[in-house]
Amino acid sequence: MRFEQMRAVFATLMTKGNVNIPVPLQIVAFRNTKEFRQFAPLWHGKPTQLAGLFQGGEDRSFIMLDMSLENPWSVVFHEYAHQLMSGSLAQHTDPWFEEGFAEFFSTIEVDNKEARVGKPSQEAYLVLQQAGWIRVADLFKVRHNSQTYNESGDRRSVFYAESNMLMHYIYDNQAQLLPRVGAYFDLTSNKRVPVEDAIQQAFGMSPAQLDKTLHDYVSRGQYKYYPIPTPANIVTSGYTTASLSAADSNAIMADIHLHSPDYRDKALEEFQEILKTDANNAAALRGLGYAYLQKKQFSEAADYFRRAAQLDSKDPRVHYYSALLMNREGGFADREKLPEMIKELEAAIALDPNFAEPYSLLGFAQGFTGDWEKGLANMQKAVALSPRNSWYQFNLAQMFLNHRQPDQAIPLLQSLTRDPDPQVAQRAGQSLVYAQQMKEMVERGAQFQEGEPVRVRVETTEPDEPENPPPPSKPGSATPTAGPVKFMKGTLTGVDCSAAPGAVLTVVSGTATWKMKVADVNRAVLLGADKFSCSWNKQKVAVNYVETGTGEGRVISLEIQ
Repeated sequence: MRFEQMRAVFATLMTKGNVNIPVPLQIVAFRNTKEFRQFAPLWHGKPTQLAGLFQGGEDRSFIMLDMSLENPWSVVFHEYAHQLMSGSLAQHTDPWFEEGFAEFFSTIEVDNKEARVGKPSQEAYLVLQQAGWIRVADLFKVRHNSQTYNESGDRRSVFYAESNMLMHYIYDNQAQLLPRVGAYFDLTSNKRVPVEDAIQQAFGMSPAQLDKTLHDYVSRGQYKYYPIPTPANIVTSGYTTASLSAADSNAIMADIHLHSPDYRDKALEEFQEILKTDANNAAALRGLGYAYLQKKQFSEAADYFRRAAQLDSKDPRVHYYSALLMNREGGFADREKLPEMIKELEAAIALDPNFAEPYSLLGFAQGFTGDWEKGLANMQKAVALSPRNSWYQFNLAQMFLNHRQPDQAIPLLQSLTRDPDPQVAQRAGQSLVYAQQMKEMVERGAQFQEGEPVRVRVETTEPDEPENPPPPSKPGSATPTAGPVKFMKGTLTGVDCSAAPGAVLTVVSGTATWKMKVADVNRAVLLGADKFSCSWNKQKVAVNYVETGTGEGRVISLEIQ
């Protein structure tokens, strides 16, 4: 009830009739601290002290509460606010705004008559009085990879407290300040104006003046909160209760452990223990299958998913996992499996229409069968359900490129080059180069062969972790072009990887033999294959390249056909 109240109030304030949670959420209430501590994150091998915990995932998120404490809600309501934002707001903003926003909404209180939003935080006031302040200009410069944001300590506490108070100041003067905040983000994000200059231009005061204004506001202690009538659409009846068997309860606990980096190995043992006493426990079979999928033990995963589906055909996660397994095993290259993959994804969506992940995977699967209209619609549905998921936006851009529509892809990719996730920004920068070259080719009237769509790797929100990932590059740092970009089709007859990470491709086109250089195989814009291979031979290819000499070129993008 408490979470449904918060969602309804959030929807009212966001002027949306319904706020979606794009990843299914399960809430688990523990009777006491001893039980709860078995699931708390570890710090130097010991459970951390928490009243509540949010644990995110791609297929399932969990909120855990210690109900023996007086107020376990504040921590998880903060994280729940982030989830509501992810299902409602499209644009990523700076950490100070994200965390201040979540803190502001985490104090929502609801009774039969009214909801109170933005209750002042006495704790934030005390933190600032005792630990000092961060200059606003420095607060605005904190990023998701900053030490201040990630390391425990006074400075991190001050960051959250000051972000909270700044958000109160903005909302208490919202008619005047909210438009200025929008102007500030436009200056810094779109026009790349330095923070200090953007503060002066957007707020009409210097950073030092904004510091003084905020300090004066906090010292007066005259914070507002906003009462609104309790939304009428909160579900207050019709809830059902059911007792859980010990095996079902243990399966939920093991599922939580499976989604925690600190307890994954323990989860596998717990699922196996459940099946010793209840061999037909569908939740344990599903969980064990997912554990093996993460370990890339595909045959074991397939067996457990098959058994789980036979016992519970109404479980959307089993259908989604089965499709994800097919994708992980062979991507979309195995045409024979595509109809089965599509069937599993459609079943998952029918059982849980608000679960975003199956839509994204289904969009690509349908695109690879040539059903572009349905594929594009499903990819756009994934973005609509989870508008702040950068990988969904990236995949949507790839769908547009697959359908030879660079004009629709380019704005998405340009925005993603500024994404806070460096992996997203790097991939977007690389794809942007290709999209711009495709646009040039379209404008030159280049003819694309029908029936041969571009192949671009699909990214889930849980990409495989490479053993030795390449260092992140700056957004938009893909290799620049020099001279006109040309296009050829031919046969790749050999790959020389002796000068790693670079490579030289031998491509025969007509009567000519070309030597094509790839600067870094880990960062190459690659289409039609998941990974670069040094063993490619007698492979039909299409190459966008810049000619660097007679019979020589530098690869812009390589399509394996």
